[in-house]
Amino acid sequence: MKKQLKTRIIQLLFIGALVPTFQSCQKYDDGPMFSIRTRTQRVSNQWTVDNYKINGSDYTSLASSYTETFSKSGAYSYSWSILSGAGTWAFQNKDKEIKLTGNDDQSSRTLYILKLEEKSFWYYYTKGGDRHEFHLISK
Repeated sequence: MKKQLKTRIIQLLFIGALVPTFQSCQKYDDGPMFSIRTRTQRVSNQWTVDNYKINGSDYTSLASSYTETFSKSGAYSYSWSILSGAGTWAFQNKDKEIKLTGNDDQSSRTLYILKLEEKSFWYYYTKGGDRHEFHLISK
């Protein structure tokens, strides 16, 4: 009986020690807390717009046909109606940001990641003082 109690106490202490470790795994404010898939695996997908806001105002209906594709090799492309473009992407700032290079009318853009899960990817970027926030879902 004493041996079982000691074993149970050791198990609880071990679990208690692991909880702060898992909490520190959360890189983005909106999760996930823990994932088996790497960040590269999670971002490598074809994404469509679920929600799009500029400075907090909803513009989702304007971006309903917009898609973005990130590949594991670092290739990036987007398509919106008759507009499209391509370039490369890479994580930066301890994987809290994605740097896009060679896209549309600019040489680069930084995406600030809010959430990166297997089926949802949220980020924002700023352009001309405006905050563009995308909530994307896997296609």
